[in-house]
Amino acid sequence: MESRVQTIESRKNKRVKIDIIPGHFATNHSHINYYVDLTGIKTSHKMAKAAADQLAGSYVGTYIDTIICLEGTEILGAFLAECLSSGGINVNSDISVITPELNSNNQMIFRDNIQKNIWGKRVLLLISSASTGKSINRAIECLRYYNGQLVAISAIFSAIDSANGIDVHAVFTRDDIPGYDTYKSVDCPMCKGGQKVDALVNSFGYSKI
Repeated sequence: MESRVQTIESRKNKRVKIDIIPGHFATNHSHINYYVDLTGIKTSHKMAKAAADQLAGSYVGTYIDTIICLEGTEILGAFLAECLSSGGINVNSDISVITPELNSNNQMIFRDNIQKNIWGKRVLLLISSASTGKSINRAIECLRYYNGQLVAISAIFSAIDSANGIDVHAVFTRDDIPGYDTYKSVDCPMCKGGQKVDALVNSFGYSKI
């Protein structure tokens, strides 16, 4: 499977890269025809900083109190907070960077000591990959419970343009991966055509079958 790896460079900054593998992959929500490997941006501080610089340009006029990091985006989130506080409407702001906890029912929760960073705050939601928007919608429900005001959504890769009426600003989009598609498992043409699933995919990576 790894022999099919292709590297894609960001159109705005060639130092920012992702790897993609064509095939048949299953996520919790859907089947996809490309595995998008975001490991470099989530683990390399140099690449994360460059990606944060790129994302921050979308929010020079958006006031943000808190960044909520999903799916291992904490390094990117910290650099994004630094970029936002260095100019624009957020200059010199102290932006909180937090991550939700998952309870036994797989629901997102925040402990009492963290809730002050959400209650009544203007929140940027940062996610690694948005293919269907279901993870974003789950996070939005969590924010409503804790009375957070969602004002921005960012992703490393997004196949959707918006969620809950808010634009999703991403480093990479569907346009960077021609032919990328996602299907409900019952409608997957690859399954119907007898093509075996190459791997199970989640925000941590993939496991071959």
